[in-house]
Formats: sequence, structure tokens, C-alpha cells
Amino acid sequence: MTRSKAVARVAAPPAVSNRMLLVSGAVMAAAALFAAAPAAHAQSQPDGGSPMVIHAVADRPALNLSAYGEVKTAPDMATISFGVVTEATTAAEAMRQNATRMNQVMAALRRAGIAERDVQTSGLNLSAQYDYVQNEPPRLRGYQANNRVTVIINDLNAVGRTADAVVAAGVNQIDGISFGLRDPSAAENRARQIAVRNLQAKAALYADALGVRLGGIRSLTEGGGYSPQPPMLQYARAEMAMDSGSTPVAAGQLTVRIDITGVYDLVR
Repeated sequence: MTRSKAVARVAAPPAVSNRMLLVSGAVMAAAALFAAAPAAHAQSQPDGGSPMVIHAVADRPALNLSAYGEVKTAPDMATISFGVVTEATTAAEAMRQNATRMNQVMAALRRAGIAERDVQTSGLNLSAQYDYVQNEPPRLRGYQANNRVTVIINDLNAVGRTADAVVAAGVNQIDGISFGLRDPSAAENRARQIAVRNLQAKAALYADALGVRLGGIRSLTEGGGYSPQPPMLQYARAEMAMDSGSTPVAAGQLTVRIDITGVYDLVR
């Protein structure tokens, strides 16, 4: 009787033994799976803790291309920059003469139909003028006053007449003239459409040459855009003789350009 009771206490119930076997089997399977994993996918932590698993993801092949679209359009405005330069023996006299002539110029602009909002002073400068003789110290000759103005002209037919009017009123330097657009958005949008069509055509051509299918576009980046023409020099100095007609001015055409860059997926 004593021996049979001892055996009953040591022996585990059948249900408990089955659970222990299931747990042990799961642990052994996990250990075997980890041991079978490639070395490149498991790396021990420096402190000896749990292994760190790194999964490498291959990038899909892509095509990175650039294209542009251009639109030619006629300008509808002009910007002209000019100045009045005066010299006198004293600074006060140089400024006084300059102010007198500049007031005459402003009056001429009003008579030409230029609105006040389209006239802006772009520079005002007073400087001493010296004569330099070899082996002698510089000798003060007087002072120079320089007042520069930038004018926007919305009627291109009035550009030449306006230039002549300000010269007659006292302007003796014209820096240049540039043509532009009051609202370039329509021309820019047309250039964008052309740029996208060019980009799509180029991408399809490359994909066909590579023997792959063209996938969707990942990204599209825009650069460039409308920028006014740089000033074109009309007069080195405005004291030149002019004929009875107004100064001829040719507006020509502007080029509006949009540059884009796109990245396409390639499908093998």
C-alpha cells in the first residue's frame, strides 16, 4: 500500500504531460527555425540580448527624366529705367539742379498718360567728383547728383513716345528697356502641359528601348517659369540727336519656359 501511494504522487496526470510536450515542441520548432535563418538576417546585440533581425527590401527599378515646355507669346507691358545726372561745384547746387530737372520729367510722364503708381524712384545718389593728375593729390572738381526712375508702360505703342518725352524734359541717361507680361499664368500653364507631354513621350521611348513596361509616376518636380526679359540698352547717353518721329521700339516675343523632372516606375 505504501509503495502504490508513492507512485501515485510522482506520476503526472496525462493532460498535464500533453501540455508540457506541446510547449516543449513549440520551443524546439522556434529554435530550429531561427537556427536555419541566414546569417545576414540575424545579428546579436552587443550586450548579448535578443538577436536583432534585419530585413532587406529591394528597390524597384525607376526612370528619372527631365523635360521642358516652351511657349512664345507677345508682351503686353514694358519697363523703362532712366536717370537725371547733374554736376555742380557744390553738393547743394547739384541736388537743386537735379530736383528741377526731375520735376520736369515727372510732369512729362503725367502728360504722357503714365499713372503715378507706375513710377518708382529706383536710386538717388550724390558723390564727390575728383580730377586725378599723376604725382599730384586728387583735386575736388565738384559734386554729382544722380536720380534714377523706373517706369512701367502698359501701352506698348507709347514706349517710344514716352522715352522721347522724358529725354526732352531733362533725362540724360537711359539704362534700358525690358518687356514683360502683366499676368503670365496662362502662358505658364500652356508650357506646363507641353512639358508633361514631352516627359511622357520621353519616358515611353526609354521604356520601349529598354524592353520594359512603363509604370506609374512616383514624383514630379517643376523648375523654371516666366522671367522678364533683361533690359536692352537703348541709349548710352540720351543727348543723341533724334529725328522728328518717335524712337522706334520693337517688342518682339517672349519665351515662357517650364522645366520639370519626373521619376517613373519600370515593370519587367
